[in-house]
Amino acid sequence: MKSIRKLLLITSMVVLAPGLAFAEGVDAGKTEFMSNCAVCHGVNGSAGPYLDFLKVAPPDVTMLSKNNGGVFPFQYVYEVIDGRADVKAHGPRDMPVWGSEYNEKAAEYYSDYFKAYDSEAFIRSRIFALIEYINSIQK
Repeated sequence: MKSIRKLLLITSMVVLAPGLAFAEGVDAGKTEFMSNCAVCHGVNGSAGPYLDFLKVAPPDVTMLSKNNGGVFPFQYVYEVIDGRADVKAHGPRDMPVWGSEYNEKAAEYYSDYFKAYDSEAFIRSRIFALIEYINSIQK
């Protein structure tokens, strides 16, 4: 798990957009999780307050490594968050496609400052931070 954490940290540092600067000591991934994921997955990663409103219960994200033979399924988690992987249990995309959401946020932020910006870097940095946090809460 340390190697995944290190990879995520290095990659996030390389692609981190200036608009994502967080105060020292702030966990960007935890902030993303609490803002966008906790309502369905819960603040502890197992079940959130929207559970009764969902057709299918969201997975306990603290069990991803355990359910994958002890290996954190980085690529799968990335694709689910980004929206490139279908979440079969959800049927049509009931889970928000955060890649699109982050792209819109990047456009809003950067359009005032730069004529050209790398929206993919913005998206990746937010998803990497979120994945790093999810990886850190594995049981």
